[in-house]
Amino acid sequence: MSNAESSSGPAVASERARWGLLAGASLMSAALGAYELVPASVTPLIRASLGVGPSRAGLLVSVMFGTAVVASIPAGVALDRTNSRYAVAAAVGLLVVAGAWGWRAATAGAFWSLVGSRVLGGVAYVVVWNAGIDIVGRSFEAARQGTAVATFTASGPVGFAVGQATGPVVADAFGWPAIFPAYTAVACVGLAAFWLPSRGSGRATGTRAPTRSDLGGVVTSRRVWIVGLLGFLGYSVYLFVNSWAPSYLTEQLGLSLGRSGALVALFPAVGVLARVTGGLLSDTLFDGRRRPVVLLSFLVAAPVVAGFTLLRTVPVVVAALLVAGFAVQLCLGLVFAYVRELVDPAVAATAVAFLTSVGLAGAFVAPIAGGSLVAAAGYGVAFAVAGGLGALGALLAWYAPEPDK
Repeated sequence: MSNAESSSGPAVASERARWGLLAGASLMSAALGAYELVPASVTPLIRASLGVGPSRAGLLVSVMFGTAVVASIPAGVALDRTNSRYAVAAAVGLLVVAGAWGWRAATAGAFWSLVGSRVLGGVAYVVVWNAGIDIVGRSFEAARQGTAVATFTASGPVGFAVGQATGPVVADAFGWPAIFPAYTAVACVGLAAFWLPSRGSGRATGTRAPTRSDLGGVVTSRRVWIVGLLGFLGYSVYLFVNSWAPSYLTEQLGLSLGRSGALVALFPAVGVLARVTGGLLSDTLFDGRRRPVVLLSFLVAAPVVAGFTLLRTVPVVVAALLVAGFAVQLCLGLVFAYVRELVDPAVAATAVAFLTSVGLAGAFVAPIAGGSLVAAAGYGVAFAVAGGLGALGALLAWYAPEPDK
């Protein structure tokens, strides 16, 4: 069933309030994105300080995605049955606690306690992400939903870029444990900006309460699963490059930690343009069709990622990071609008949560598996495998369904 949002109308009546809501939600999400990825920007410092190998170091990033895999669907079901606005506020409170806990654990050298703090941060992340997509999606009319949702998801690469670029700076100024609480204040500012314009948007209007059968239909839908697998493959490629490109540039090309972090920050940063572009292309050039943009995304990203380690000069590496980052992120925002349109509006948050869970399973596996591949076979093989996942995504996108319009 298509997501006929027009039947219930936008959740926020004022155009100014819609954009204010989008801005505040995006700032919260960007702060969480920075918190999420920032350990990757100082991996050598973490490994030296805690005495851990590449797989355990990768766990500090991937555990948040693993938490999201487990917590996303329960969170989505709860969001479909409760007030998402209050849930977002509670999640930001959890992030503040997680940041303080992470700093204390890292300072004490307590690796598994640090992992525990990241689990709590992962819960905060998945609630803000799922609720933000759902609230933004139903606050805009159907003709602009792809663009609005893609714009919100652009907060992810903004946060990733901030984490990659500023992590070494924070670590140099205050010690690497400070990276964990560093971005919580930004999330609080985002919550304050979101709060007033989001009044009345906490629950969907004009839709019935979802039944267990409705919720079960989401997780058993072949069409939803296809989009979920596209998310899995896209996030696998995205997180692999984000997690291991900084170490590759430092260890293989001899760049400083700060310079490699700044260069790799281009990979997620270009997603600000890419994700909005993906929504605009789909809503305008392709008249609301989602599949052509997703297919283009994987077709371009796959060969660039696969051949990344063949590039030995910095200007060419920068160009490859920009091209690959733009290509893979064309679809990473759009798929969340895509999956909402495949289900009834009453279970839209659950569909988003399902995609988050399946998609972020790829984000969870990629840094750990990537570390194992790097240790066993080197960077060349690891990047080639990541490119192969992109090729598989192109094949799956060829057979993906279009939403009913």
